[in-house]
Amino acid sequence: MTWLSELGATSPVVAAPMAGGPTTPELVLAAAGAGSLGFLAGGYLTAGALAEQLATVRTATELYGVNLFAPNPVPVDRVAYAAYRDLIGIEAERYGVELPAEPVEDDDAWQHKIDLLAEHPAPIVSFTFGIPDAESVDALRAAGSLLVQTVTSADEARQADAAGVDALAVQASAAGGHSGTLAPEHIPPERPLTDLVREVRAAVSLPVLGAGGIASADDVAAVLAAGADAAVVGTVLLLADESGSSAAHRAGLGDHSRETAVMRAWTGRPARGLRNAFSDAYDVSAPSGYPALHHLTRPLRRAAASAADPERVNLWAGSGYRAARQAPAAEILRGLG
Repeated sequence: MTWLSELGATSPVVAAPMAGGPTTPELVLAAAGAGSLGFLAGGYLTAGALAEQLATVRTATELYGVNLFAPNPVPVDRVAYAAYRDLIGIEAERYGVELPAEPVEDDDAWQHKIDLLAEHPAPIVSFTFGIPDAESVDALRAAGSLLVQTVTSADEARQADAAGVDALAVQASAAGGHSGTLAPEHIPPERPLTDLVREVRAAVSLPVLGAGGIASADDVAAVLAAGADAAVVGTVLLLADESGSSAAHRAGLGDHSRETAVMRAWTGRPARGLRNAFSDAYDVSAPSGYPALHHLTRPLRRAAASAADPERVNLWAGSGYRAARQAPAAEILRGLG
């Protein structure tokens, strides 16, 4: 982990960015305090909100990164969108919320966030969903940031290498939350992370972070032995004291009878989470379409989270979710590495 050591990391365990609330500045700072690298989750935040989180973190540590959702839209079929909206309307009525009548297609304020990070550089900037455009790469590199691309296959690793990034976050299908696949119209095949890391290391010479399903010290050791420079964990931190996970999410994680599955029901993009009443009822009918379905279900998800209802909110979780426990994040991370 030479390149991470140069940034001040003493642990081979990295805290993943978890957008939508779970990753907080406090979680990133706790990771830094344990010698781990943590990433602020820039996805879904406005540039202003990200700037506030950056200010909190950078005043206390230089050991952190920022993750952004790089534009890679999956335009939704408008007829399919309308049909799905009608189908899930009964769930929205339960909470008295309105669902967007028309698809919302946006780029998550991409340029505003690039401009922010060009002016206020982070040591590391990582990208998920898409490979950033050349101008953005040049701007962040000029600002002095190391660039990390999320990939899910050797072919995607080659594309990222050609784009000029500095390292790769190799994500297996066991990972919780959205798949970082560059081809979201397809669900990535289920493969052991160790096999995927070896395949990527054989394809490119970039440093590798291994992510997906890591829930124990043995898992960390295995991915390092496979050739990764560090292991990335997210789900095991969802119940940490510093996590911003909702009460509904925490309740779902506490029900160990649940199984995980890759689903499109919530956002129109493949994502692994705990099965619940909503995903079981609607996933088979959900069309591809990101970010349109994300915006469609957002009012329902917010209402369900406020009501602490685990059956009608996205319960993102990786395959090792049963290892998640309530404890200080630093304690959890030290126990892994």
